[in-house]
Amino acid sequence: MPRETDAQRLSRMIEYERPLWAQGLQVAGIDEVGRGPLAGPVVTACVIVPPDRLVPGVNDSKKVAEKKRERLYDQLMEAAAYARTGWRSPMEIDEVNILNATKAAMEEAAADATGAHFLVDAVTGLHLPGEITPIIHGDALSYMIAAASIVAKVTRDRYMIELDARYPEYGFARNKGYGTAEHIAALKKYGPCPEHRRSFIRGILDGDA
Repeated sequence: MPRETDAQRLSRMIEYERPLWAQGLQVAGIDEVGRGPLAGPVVTACVIVPPDRLVPGVNDSKKVAEKKRERLYDQLMEAAAYARTGWRSPMEIDEVNILNATKAAMEEAAADATGAHFLVDAVTGLHLPGEITPIIHGDALSYMIAAASIVAKVTRDRYMIELDARYPEYGFARNKGYGTAEHIAALKKYGPCPEHRRSFIRGILDGDA
Protein backbone atom coordinates (compact mmCIF):
# COMPACT_ATOMS: atom_id res chain seq x y z
CA MET A 1 0.00 0.00 0.00
CA PRO A 2 1.51 3.37 -0.99
CA ARG A 3 2.61 5.63 1.83
CA GLU A 4 0.26 8.51 2.61
CA THR A 5 1.61 11.87 1.50
CA ASP A 6 1.45 14.98 3.66
CA ALA A 7 -1.21 16.41 1.34
CA GLN A 8 -3.32 13.25 1.57
CA ARG A 9 -2.97 13.18 5.35
CA LEU A 10 -3.94 16.83 5.63
CA SER A 11 -7.10 16.25 3.59
CA ARG A 12 -8.01 13.23 5.73
CA MET A 13 -7.24 14.90 9.05
CA ILE A 14 -9.51 17.91 8.53
CA GLU A 15 -12.66 15.80 8.06
CA TYR A 16 -13.87 16.72 11.56
CA GLU A 17 -12.83 20.35 11.16
CA ARG A 18 -14.23 20.99 7.67
CA PRO A 19 -17.98 21.04 8.51
CA LEU A 20 -17.33 23.18 11.59
CA TRP A 21 -15.33 25.69 9.56
CA ALA A 22 -18.22 25.72 7.05
CA GLN A 23 -20.43 26.97 9.91
CA GLY A 24 -17.98 29.80 10.56
CA LEU A 25 -16.71 28.29 13.82
CA GLN A 26 -13.25 28.44 15.30
CA VAL A 27 -12.06 24.88 15.85
CA ALA A 28 -9.73 24.08 18.72
CA GLY A 29 -7.86 20.85 19.33
CA ILE A 30 -6.95 19.63 22.81
CA ASP A 31 -4.56 16.84 23.71
CA GLU A 32 -2.29 15.76 26.56
CA VAL A 33 1.16 14.29 26.95
CA GLY A 34 2.55 12.59 30.02
CA ARG A 35 -0.25 10.56 31.58
CA GLY A 36 1.91 7.46 31.90
CA PRO A 37 5.38 8.55 33.12
CA LEU A 38 6.73 7.95 36.61
CA ALA A 39 8.06 11.51 36.81
CA GLY A 40 7.34 15.00 35.57
CA PRO A 41 4.11 16.89 34.88
CA VAL A 42 1.18 16.08 32.67
CA VAL A 43 1.06 18.77 29.97
CA THR A 44 -1.93 19.64 27.80
CA ALA A 45 -2.30 21.99 24.87
CA CYS A 46 -5.21 23.77 23.22
CA VAL A 47 -4.49 24.97 19.69
CA ILE A 48 -6.50 26.86 17.06
CA VAL A 49 -4.98 27.16 13.59
CA PRO A 50 -7.08 29.07 11.03
CA PRO A 51 -7.96 26.97 7.96
CA ASP A 52 -5.94 29.27 5.69
CA ARG A 53 -2.79 28.83 7.81
CA LEU A 54 -2.57 25.06 8.19
CA VAL A 55 0.96 23.73 8.55
CA PRO A 56 1.76 20.70 6.31
CA GLY A 57 3.19 17.59 7.96
CA VAL A 58 1.16 17.70 11.16
CA ASN A 59 0.41 14.25 12.55
CA ASP A 60 0.01 12.45 15.87
CA SER A 61 3.12 13.54 17.79
CA LYS A 62 4.05 9.90 18.53
CA LYS A 63 4.41 9.30 14.78
CA VAL A 64 6.64 12.32 14.11
CA ALA A 65 10.43 12.23 14.53
CA GLU A 66 11.86 14.54 17.20
CA LYS A 67 13.58 17.00 14.85
CA LYS A 68 10.46 17.29 12.70
CA ARG A 69 8.32 17.78 15.82
CA GLU A 70 10.52 20.67 16.89
CA ARG A 71 10.20 22.27 13.46
CA LEU A 72 6.41 21.74 13.37
CA TYR A 73 6.12 23.20 16.88
CA ASP A 74 7.77 26.43 15.76
CA GLN A 75 5.60 26.61 12.64
CA LEU A 76 2.41 25.90 14.58
CA MET A 77 3.18 28.52 17.21
CA GLU A 78 3.65 31.06 14.41
CA ALA A 79 0.49 30.03 12.53
CA ALA A 80 -1.84 29.55 15.49
CA ALA A 81 -4.55 32.03 16.39
CA TYR A 82 -4.53 30.46 19.86
CA ALA A 83 -2.02 28.16 21.54
CA ARG A 84 -1.87 27.63 25.27
CA THR A 85 -0.62 24.85 27.52
CA GLY A 86 -1.90 23.61 30.87
CA TRP A 87 0.28 21.83 33.42
CA ARG A 88 -0.27 19.73 36.52
CA SER A 89 2.68 18.83 38.73
CA PRO A 90 3.54 15.41 40.14
CA MET A 91 2.25 16.58 43.54
CA GLU A 92 -1.09 17.61 42.02
CA ILE A 93 -1.31 14.29 40.14
CA ASP A 94 -0.77 12.43 43.42
CA GLU A 95 -3.44 14.51 45.14
CA VAL A 96 -6.29 14.20 42.61
CA ASN A 97 -5.21 11.26 40.35
CA ILE A 98 -3.93 11.45 36.79
CA LEU A 99 -7.32 11.62 35.05
CA ASN A 100 -8.57 14.53 37.15
CA ALA A 101 -5.20 16.28 36.82
CA THR A 102 -5.37 15.86 33.05
CA LYS A 103 -8.90 17.27 32.90
CA ALA A 104 -7.90 20.29 35.00
CA ALA A 105 -4.88 20.93 32.78
CA MET A 106 -7.05 20.69 29.65
CA GLU A 107 -9.53 23.18 31.10
CA GLU A 108 -6.66 25.52 31.94
CA ALA A 109 -5.28 25.32 28.41
CA ALA A 110 -8.68 26.06 26.86
CA ALA A 111 -9.81 28.75 29.32
CA ASP A 112 -9.40 31.73 26.97
CA ALA A 113 -10.65 30.06 23.76
CA THR A 114 -14.21 31.22 24.43
CA GLY A 115 -16.78 30.21 21.83
CA ALA A 116 -14.58 27.72 19.98
CA HIS A 117 -15.72 24.22 19.12
CA PHE A 118 -13.36 21.88 20.94
CA LEU A 119 -12.15 18.59 19.47
CA VAL A 120 -10.70 16.56 22.33
CA ASP A 121 -8.69 13.36 22.28
CA ALA A 122 -11.01 10.86 24.01
CA VAL A 123 -11.41 12.66 27.38
CA THR A 124 -15.00 13.42 28.42
CA GLY A 125 -16.57 15.30 31.32
CA LEU A 126 -14.70 18.54 30.64
CA HIS A 127 -15.98 22.03 31.41
CA LEU A 128 -14.87 24.14 28.45
CA PRO A 129 -16.08 27.52 27.11
CA GLY A 130 -17.71 26.05 24.00
CA GLU A 131 -19.15 22.91 22.40
CA ILE A 132 -17.10 19.71 22.71
CA THR A 133 -16.61 16.72 20.43
CA PRO A 134 -14.54 13.90 21.98
CA ILE A 135 -12.76 11.73 19.41
CA ILE A 136 -11.20 8.37 20.25
CA HIS A 137 -7.66 8.26 18.82
CA GLY A 138 -8.23 11.89 17.92
CA ASP A 139 -4.53 12.68 17.60
CA ALA A 140 -4.44 10.40 14.55
CA LEU A 141 -7.78 11.55 13.10
CA SER A 142 -8.03 15.31 13.68
CA TYR A 143 -5.60 17.97 12.52
CA MET A 144 -6.27 20.26 15.48
CA ILE A 145 -5.84 17.50 18.04
CA ALA A 146 -2.63 16.38 16.32
CA ALA A 147 -1.38 19.98 16.39
CA ALA A 148 -2.16 20.14 20.12
CA SER A 149 -0.33 16.85 20.66
CA ILE A 150 2.80 18.28 19.04
CA VAL A 151 2.68 21.48 21.10
CA ALA A 152 2.13 19.53 24.32
CA LYS A 153 4.85 16.97 23.60
CA VAL A 154 7.55 19.43 22.58
CA THR A 155 6.73 21.61 25.59
CA ARG A 156 6.94 18.67 27.99
CA ASP A 157 10.05 17.15 26.39
CA ARG A 158 11.89 20.44 26.68
CA TYR A 159 10.97 20.64 30.35
CA MET A 160 12.15 17.08 31.00
CA ILE A 161 15.50 17.93 29.36
CA GLU A 162 15.77 20.87 31.76
CA LEU A 163 15.05 18.50 34.66
CA ASP A 164 17.81 16.20 33.45
CA ALA A 165 20.34 18.92 34.25
CA ARG A 166 19.03 19.06 37.83
CA TYR A 167 18.61 15.32 38.32
CA PRO A 168 21.06 13.67 35.89
CA GLU A 169 21.03 10.28 37.57
CA TYR A 170 17.54 9.40 36.23
CA GLY A 171 18.17 9.99 32.51
CA PHE A 172 15.17 12.29 32.06
CA ALA A 173 16.56 13.71 28.80
CA ARG A 174 16.37 10.22 27.32
CA ASN A 175 13.33 8.66 28.96
CA LYS A 176 11.23 11.81 29.54
CA GLY A 177 10.16 10.34 32.87
CA TYR A 178 8.76 7.09 31.48
CA GLY A 179 9.50 3.84 33.27
CA THR A 180 12.39 2.52 31.21
CA ALA A 181 14.70 -0.13 32.67
CA GLU A 182 17.39 2.54 33.13
CA HIS A 183 14.98 4.85 34.95
CA ILE A 184 13.64 2.13 37.24
CA ALA A 185 17.16 0.98 38.11
CA ALA A 186 18.11 4.57 39.01
CA LEU A 187 14.96 4.96 41.07
CA LYS A 188 15.81 1.85 43.07
CA LYS A 189 19.41 3.00 43.53
CA TYR A 190 18.88 6.68 44.36
CA GLY A 191 15.27 6.81 45.50
CA PRO A 192 12.78 9.40 44.18
CA CYS A 193 13.41 13.07 43.48
CA PRO A 194 10.76 15.80 43.92
CA GLU A 195 9.62 15.29 40.32
CA HIS A 196 8.55 11.67 40.85
CA ARG A 197 4.86 10.81 41.17
CA ARG A 198 4.66 8.96 44.49
CA SER A 199 1.38 7.28 43.51
CA PHE A 200 3.07 5.83 40.41
CA ILE A 201 6.24 4.45 42.03
CA ARG A 202 4.99 2.77 45.21
CA GLY A 203 5.18 -0.72 43.73
CA ILE A 204 8.69 -0.11 42.41
CA LEU A 205 10.02 1.14 45.72
CA ASP A 206 8.27 -1.69 47.56
CA GLY A 207 10.04 -4.16 45.29
CA ASP A 208 6.84 -5.24 43.55
CA ALA A 209 7.96 -4.16 40.08
